[in-house]
Parts: sequence; C-alpha cells; structure tokens
Amino acid sequence: QVRLVESGGGLVQPGGALRLSCVGSGQTFSDYRMGWFRQAPGKEREFVAAISQSGAHRLYADFAKGRFTISRDNAQSTVYLEVNSLKEEETGVYYCAASYSINFDVARNNDAYDSWGQGTQVAVSS
Repeated sequence: QVRLVESGGGLVQPGGALRLSCVGSGQTFSDYRMGWFRQAPGKEREFVAAISQSGAHRLYADFAKGRFTISRDNAQSTVYLEVNSLKEEETGVYYCAASYSINFDVARNNDAYDSWGQGTQVAVSS
C-alpha cells in the first residue's frame, strides 16, 4: 500500500481559499487512482473529488464543482486539492486516499480506496 501524508490545511475566513497537498510514498504513485474526502464534526466522511492515474479523468461532488480543483503531479508523487470560496460548514478534516484499481466508476465510494492519509484540518471561520 502507498503511504499518504496530507498538508496545507489551516484556518481561513469564509470565502477564502486553500491548497491541500497529499504526498505518496512507498509505491509507484502513478499506479494509483487518488481521491479527496472530508469529514465534518459529527458527520460521516463524504466524497469530494477524484482523479485517475494519468490525470485524464476527474470527478467532483456536486458541491465541489466550480469551486474545487483536483490535480496531480506524478513526478512529485503528489495530488492537490485547491478549494475556493470556502463556507463555514465546510470545516472538517480533509483526507486523501489511494486505490490501485483502474475502475473509475466507483471513485466516489469510501470503500473503493486501499490507503488513507491521516487528514489535514480545515477550519473556516470569521
């Protein structure tokens, strides 16, 4: 399994932006479909975005379309999530996840991923 470490979270005002990063190690990063999920306090973890191994295919949750952008740099073994126009209700822990599967149809599913990072905290508050 690939080891994942997220960074880039922090405190931001409503309407603000962050760039989250997730670095993979231990395996060939370009072999893995990558996803971002988030979990707000007291709520279940939810899908945010996913990107295929080559970066050719991207998928977003409805709330993320137009505001969030997922990208990857396989040479740097890193996947990014740019988040814009943040809202207070988007406070939570943001996780990246990796899957060795090429099946992109299941990319929204929590259980379709083999490895998870420890998460990075995003706090949106004035």
